[in-house]
Amino acid sequence: MDAMNHRERVLAAINRQPVDRIPTDIWATPEVWQMLRAHFGEEVDIREALHIDGVKGIAPIYIGPALPAVGENETVNYWGMVRRHTQYDTGAYDELVHCPLAFAETIDDLDRYAWPSADWFDYSAMRAQAEAARQTHVVEFGYMAPFYYHNLLRGLERSLMDPLLDPEFTHEVVRRISDFFYEHHRRAFIACEGLIDIAQVTDDLGSQHGPLISMQVYETFYAPQHQRFIDLCHEFGIKVFHHDDGACRAFIPRLVEMGIDILNPIQWKCPGMDRAELKAEFGDRLCFHGGVDNQEILPFGSPEEVRAEVRACIDTLAADGTGYIVAPCHNIQPVTPVENILVLYDEAWRYGQRE
Repeated sequence: MDAMNHRERVLAAINRQPVDRIPTDIWATPEVWQMLRAHFGEEVDIREALHIDGVKGIAPIYIGPALPAVGENETVNYWGMVRRHTQYDTGAYDELVHCPLAFAETIDDLDRYAWPSADWFDYSAMRAQAEAARQTHVVEFGYMAPFYYHNLLRGLERSLMDPLLDPEFTHEVVRRISDFFYEHHRRAFIACEGLIDIAQVTDDLGSQHGPLISMQVYETFYAPQHQRFIDLCHEFGIKVFHHDDGACRAFIPRLVEMGIDILNPIQWKCPGMDRAELKAEFGDRLCFHGGVDNQEILPFGSPEEVRAEVRACIDTLAADGTGYIVAPCHNIQPVTPVENILVLYDEAWRYGQRE
């Protein structure tokens, strides 16, 4: 097979078509990128050095109301969510410290919140961004996650109790979140019509051991919004990337039925997430992204164990020679040795070659 470029290779995998080699992607924390820059030097293109195909993201320009002042080491976004940069022994993380709807109790309280608007964004420069990016890479825009944003706006515990304690209130919260997502993405898709390849319709429905919510709660409050977003993407010819951490197996058949195209991150050590079983059951309808264990093997395994893990992912998730993008099953963490990152991508490059 003739050599493909990054864009051709990733698109072929997404469409479950033949590839010259199994494509690759990377998710990593800022500290990991610093480690890689220290290893390679500032002048080296790390992604090219590691044969990483990846995707390129585009974005509109925020032109909305000025964001409020926050404390030292804190940031705030246009939802009013405040995060504090917090240092731990294993790395630094931006921890959520203010959920703007944490104390809302009625729909009247929701009316007093400044809901984001698509009018707060200038989409006019996105088309040029997309035209430039697609010369070499798959183009991504979009992040629609109603359950996750319910968590962020209300706090995790309150958001998990809301559907059980006040269904009417929950429907209204989720609807208002979703109405913004829908219009925001619709305008971006129109501005870039024909140029965006993938968009995320996503949510973290799984924990390390099982689902965070019941299927009944999912179907009642969140599935209709996921379907709405998936249909919007497909209306514009955009493939749907669905990120779902942990043991999310119970939701996968429904998500496939609704039309997701790419499933990430395949945390196969969680219950129900066996790689070979997922490929056998859904490989004719899904491209898989991720899979390389970064809770144990990547940070704490030997280089040869990392190589074996990459081979196992390719052998199972690309058992038919395609439909898989090699990547860690979430952000590579700062406790990961640089050598293990290097061998991950070296093995993907060597073992992923197709004839």
